[in-house]
Formats: sequence, structure tokens, C-alpha cells
Amino acid sequence: MEVVWAVGQVGAVWMAAVLGLIVLPSALGISLGISEAYMWVLVKTLEWATIRLQKGAKKPQPQVPRTPTANGFVERDETPMEKEIALLHRADFEFSHIFYFCRKGFEAIVEDEVTQRFSSEELLSWNLLTRTNVNFHYISLRLTVVWVIGVVVRYCFLLPLRFTLAAIGITSMIVGTTVVGQLPNGSVKNYLSEVVHLTCSRILVRALSGTIHYHNKENRPQKGGICVANHTSPIDAIILTNDGCYAMVGQVHGGLMGIIQRATVKACPHVWFERSEMKDRHLVTKRLREHVADKSKLPILIFPEGTCINNTSVMMFKKGSFEIGGTIYPVAIKYDPQFGDAFWNSSKYNIVSYLLRIMTSWAIVCNVWYLPPMVRKEDEDAVQFANRVRSAIARQGGLTELPWDGGLKRAKVKDTFKEEQQKNYSKMLVRNGSVG
Repeated sequence: MEVVWAVGQVGAVWMAAVLGLIVLPSALGISLGISEAYMWVLVKTLEWATIRLQKGAKKPQPQVPRTPTANGFVERDETPMEKEIALLHRADFEFSHIFYFCRKGFEAIVEDEVTQRFSSEELLSWNLLTRTNVNFHYISLRLTVVWVIGVVVRYCFLLPLRFTLAAIGITSMIVGTTVVGQLPNGSVKNYLSEVVHLTCSRILVRALSGTIHYHNKENRPQKGGICVANHTSPIDAIILTNDGCYAMVGQVHGGLMGIIQRATVKACPHVWFERSEMKDRHLVTKRLREHVADKSKLPILIFPEGTCINNTSVMMFKKGSFEIGGTIYPVAIKYDPQFGDAFWNSSKYNIVSYLLRIMTSWAIVCNVWYLPPMVRKEDEDAVQFANRVRSAIARQGGLTELPWDGGLKRAKVKDTFKEEQQKNYSKMLVRNGSVG
């Protein structure tokens, strides 16, 4: 009985501290300075670890920042293929001409600019996490001690704390939206729904030890608009909802996610589709247009890439989001990988493994830029508009812009695309006089 009583007392003290020092300030939108102090200690520790690594190396090498598209194996020529072929085929075809395609093939294999976007971003220095080179902590005894202390802190203190906060945030979201959903439609219900969503999102951000910097808040999405952003992680929605409410768009899920979806849709006009409906592009477009037409509804939040990219690039935007009409509010999200890897490689980790990695990282630190609203021009089709929005997001976030479809994460290149490239090549040969 004494053991049970002692455990109960410890649990009561733990919950009181969590509620009083974290949950209540988060709900009120204030900070007691605990997160700031934690980040200051963390930054100083990582700086010290970097210095120890440099001193402990036998032959220290200056660390030169790498571009996101290069890993040092291949030095590419940026000359367009048409121009290279024109220089290559000055005379009749020779067997040596195939070496051009051999070189291009090796470059694509060694340094594939698509598939490397679906793996974790490389770091310039070890961040005391096991995702980077774990052998680093053998360089010195003091570095090993700090690494061990970090493991204990992350798994024995931060993980239970974050799990507690996540449970409180998710439970509050389900209960709060269910209660608000019973109210009649009107301004009171909308106001209380926004309060519940903002409050629970702030608690969930605390569960991630999130430090988020929002820029250009005067450009925040307005009601009746469409917010589009680059996509790195499932927590992107929480990061954005922490600063404003949105109507989510997505597929109906089961399990815990399904419970949250069914609860939130009662209080907020989220747009959830069944799997069969998601395949009907016209039905999806119709429902989204109906939502945008009502200027009293929250802005729709859409991630046009359709899959998570590793925080270094922005890939092709699906045109469906840009056929709806209305005002587009672009948002650029950029995470700082030094404190934790926010990218979700869904083909390698399931959601449970991913959340465990997130909750045992040091923190989630990111910058969010609200860009000026954009509208489709009269002489612009949906694809051109999507590319223009994507370019704006890439420039602001310092991300590489790639024309490839993020669906290549799981699917092979379509035969039609291969045939198109073959036709383009054959036209170049004919134009350059190499054939005929």
C-alpha cells in the first residue's frame, strides 16, 4: 500500500507540475521562459560538442557547407542536354557518342536528385543524436559522458513529459470539439471551435519542444482562401494551426486518427474524403469550391506535393489545388535539422516509429514565412499557376525547386514520360543532322 501511495503522490506532483508550468501557460498563449532556457542550454551544448569534435579529430578538415543537391561524388555540367548533343554530333554518328549517355546514367545512379529527397537531410556536424554518426562519441571521454547524459535526459525525462503533453492535447482536442460540436451553428460555435483548436495545438507544440518563428504575419491566410505549403512532416499542420485555424483536407482514416477526424469535423468544417471519393477528382474539386465560396469558413490548408519531402526541396505541386479558384496564400516551412529530424520517411518508418524519433529528439525548431497572397492570371493555366506558387515558396524557404512528382517516392516513372523524353531526343538528333 505504501508503494502505491508513493507512486500516486509522485504522479499527482508530476501532473500538477505539467499542468501548472506547461499546459496552462500554453493554453493562455504565454511563456514562462522554460523553453527559452532549455534552447539556450541546448545550443551551448551543441556548440561545445562541435568544438570537441574538431579538436579530437586527428586531421581536422574545414567544414564547407554543401548544397542540398550535391554530395561531392559527381561534378555535373549544367549545360542543357540539347546543347550538349549539338556539340557532340558535329559529324556522323560514332560509337564513342554513347559515352555521353553512359556518363549521364552514372550521374543519375550516384547522385539521383529525386530519391535522395526521400532520405534524411545531411548535417554538417554531429548533434549528439544517433541519427548521425554514432562513432563520434568515442572521440573523447567528456563527449561520451555528455552523450550518455543526453540519452538519459531524452528517454527518461523528455519522452515521458512529451507523451503526457501529447495525451493531454489529443484528449482535450477530442473532448473539446465533441462538446462544441453539439452547439447550434453560429458565431459562438465558430469562436469556441477556434479556441479549442488553437489551445490544443499549442499544447501539442509544447509536446514537441517546438520553437517556431513566424514571419510576415500580415500575410496570414484569410477566410475563404486556400493556404498551400511545402510538406515535410505530418506535424506541419500542427505547426501552422499553432498560429491560426484552418480547415483540413484529407482522407478518412481509422484508429486514433479516425476518432480525431470524426470529433473535429463536428466543430469545424474540415473536408474529409472516403478512399473511393479521393479517386474522383471532379468530386473533390466540387466540394473544395463549395467551401471556398463561403467566405465565412476557415481557409483550407493543402499540401500540394502530396507526400513528405526531406526539408531540402520543393517538388511538383499537383494542379488540382489551383483549379478551384479563389486566393492562394503560400506558406514556406523550413525546419532546423540541428535539433531534430522532422522529415517522415513513410516508406521506411511507420507513424509510431516516426513519433518516437520525434519525441526523443532535442526539439523541433522551424521558421514559417507567410508570403503575399497570389491569384491566377488570365493567361495562366493551373499548372503554370502552381509552378509560380512553388517557385515563391522555394525562394523564401531556401529550398531547391524540382519538377519531379513526389509520387515517385513509391511509384516508378510512367512509360508516357519515358516515351516523351525519347521523342525529344529523337527530334534533337534530326534537328542537329545526326540522323538522315
